Amino acid sequence: MTTPPHVTIIGAGLGGLTLARVLHVHGIPATVHEAETSPTARAQGGMLDIHDHNGQPALHAAGLTDEFRALVLEGRQAMRILGRDGTVLFDQPDDGTGGRPEVQRGELRQILLDSLPAGTVRWGRKVTATRSLGGGHHEVTFTDGTTVTTDLLVGADGAWSRVRHLLSAATPAYTGMSYVETYLYDAGTRHPAAAKAVGGGSMLALAPGKGIQAHREKGDTLHTYVALTRPQDWFGAVDFADPAAAAARIAAEFEGWAPELTSLITEYDAPPVLRPLNALPAGLRWERVPGVTLLGDAAHLSIPNGEGANLAMYDGAELGQALAAHPGDTEAALAAYERAMFPRGAEAAADGVQLNAELFGADAPHGLIASFTGAERAS
Repeated sequence: MTTPPHVTIIGAGLGGLTLARVLHVHGIPATVHEAETSPTARAQGGMLDIHDHNGQPALHAAGLTDEFRALVLEGRQAMRILGRDGTVLFDQPDDGTGGRPEVQRGELRQILLDSLPAGTVRWGRKVTATRSLGGGHHEVTFTDGTTVTTDLLVGADGAWSRVRHLLSAATPAYTGMSYVETYLYDAGTRHPAAAKAVGGGSMLALAPGKGIQAHREKGDTLHTYVALTRPQDWFGAVDFADPAAAAARIAAEFEGWAPELTSLITEYDAPPVLRPLNALPAGLRWERVPGVTLLGDAAHLSIPNGEGANLAMYDGAELGQALAAHPGDTEAALAAYERAMFPRGAEAAADGVQLNAELFGADAPHGLIASFTGAERAS
């Protein structure tokens, strides 16, 4: 009987954990090394819509469909588009038939963590370097000076992957847009006008090159991403160390917009956080290198399009299943995985560019409204 390789995964995000879980289901040993010191060391972001064509099949492969369904927040697939004056231009209720149920990212990550054998994830293991040892083996060095040697190395470590250089010289580049993230808590009682504007699910208020996007999360929390097309130097001149000054400067870009919209910025309950948007070259590929591969943002970081977490989980599930389907032939498994992953990532990147044009193009918000109403007429 062929002994399966021990898989070393860098990064305990959703993609790396999905891979570890699918490998565990198939009896393949894996260790996940994560830079964060514990599962609760950092807030895990907000809501995720888990898609029926990639995220949900990945969770099925992981044997976690029931656990996932228990996390779904009902009604959160509702969506509305508002004008700058707060007028509702498009309103789509959540009738329960949508294929993208919403869950909290942190809760989804926790069910993946809970599904793994104790000790699978090694916390506080920040990678400083990776290098090839030849023959498909690699060495990983951590900040404490310790090293591990791998049979199979998987970079699931996001945009600034420490594994990617083993396969490609590509690095992420700034897309020209950044998000500024804010939160309002207990919105129904403390921020009623903003809560009414957002509604029961997501809300988009868009203009050429900018927008205010908010979502109702668990516990009456409003989570907002303010989008602005500006150079990095422009954001560098905003003093994010002074939350009030930063919020005022960002809100000034929406002068004349309805106060219930700008209050999502100015009435913040957590300091505004800058999130520059970076992307890898669209359609990035590499020649097969024995003993190493990438998944998720490490492989195909693109403009946000709602697919990032779903794709990472799908990559993880597909890689795990490929390894299980090719016992004793890791290279055949990696080749099969990458053959399907490359076009998948390229398609998502192209979709992201198109969506970004609909969200923030010259005719925003009407381009996005037309895409929704056109889809409804065709259905």
